[in-house]
Amino acid sequence: MKTTPAIKRLRPEDGAKQVVLLVDDDAAVRDSLKFTLEVEGFEVRAYSSPEALLNENRLPANSCLVTDYHMPTMNGLELVAQLRDRRVSVPVILITSLPNENLRNRAAAAGISIVDKPLVSSGLLDSVREAFDG
Repeated sequence: MKTTPAIKRLRPEDGAKQVVLLVDDDAAVRDSLKFTLEVEGFEVRAYSSPEALLNENRLPANSCLVTDYHMPTMNGLELVAQLRDRRVSVPVILITSLPNENLRNRAAAAGISIVDKPLVSSGLLDSVREAFDG
């Protein structure tokens, strides 16, 4: 029988830094994205799993979530749903290499942007900037 960990209430931290919360189970992708975003001037908190982010007690008030869709324990939309259940509402950018019409419709209905992998253009950076301006 599977047990569910206790739900932690996430509270925003004080301060106005623009912080990207990056969740990707692939270390190479995570490290590459973290580097790219930091070079562009963003503070980045990188997490190897959705659970690692959900275990945080506090999140920055001025943040944007960039999350992979396909991860072993829960997908990016499930992560967002859990955050919203905890009353954490931040702009979200979903990254995936397999965006189908169903996924695009579900993300759009939840107000989530999708950026296709491979991330070879400035699409992700433009989306992150828009999230903070938005």
